[in-house]
Amino acid sequence: MKQPVVKNIFRFFLLILLQVLVLDNVPFHGYIIPYVYVLFILLLPFQTNRSLLLFLAFVTGLVIDAFGNTLGLHAAALVFMAFLRPGVLRFYFPRLEADPNDEPGIAKLGFSGFLRYAFTLILFHQLTLTFLELFSFRHFFNTLYEIGLNAVITTLVVIVLELLFAKRKKRPSRR
Repeated sequence: MKQPVVKNIFRFFLLILLQVLVLDNVPFHGYIIPYVYVLFILLLPFQTNRSLLLFLAFVTGLVIDAFGNTLGLHAAALVFMAFLRPGVLRFYFPRLEADPNDEPGIAKLGFSGFLRYAFTLILFHQLTLTFLELFSFRHFFNTLYEIGLNAVITTLVVIVLELLFAKRKKRPSRR
């Protein structure tokens, strides 16, 4: 029980620091910012209590908002993403059997499964965040382009991070 908690606390701080110290200060092409902090919610264990999931999303978003002075935008978008997470998992993986501490990562879902899961939730996060920030449908198609580009870039960065830190399945040694 203690190991997953410690692992997730470490992941929380690592992703927050990466987001606020590096990625928020290096926007690509002026407006593309990969939001890697969403990986914390994406990788919480399957059996995470829904109330705890929403609370952790709110706290994570609030921390990002505090550093970015964005008045709850990230908290709202991340809570919405966390709210959708169980439904997205059931939609894409209706017959998935998981232990209580299993995480929905590449090792459990496979590369294409994780890609679908992550991109869907990241897209909803980006839609919410961008439309709350703009609070307008003016320049609708430019906004959709920005949302799509941000979602793709964020998903790529999330996949790279997941590949770097995912547990490798041990292959039997050939002797």
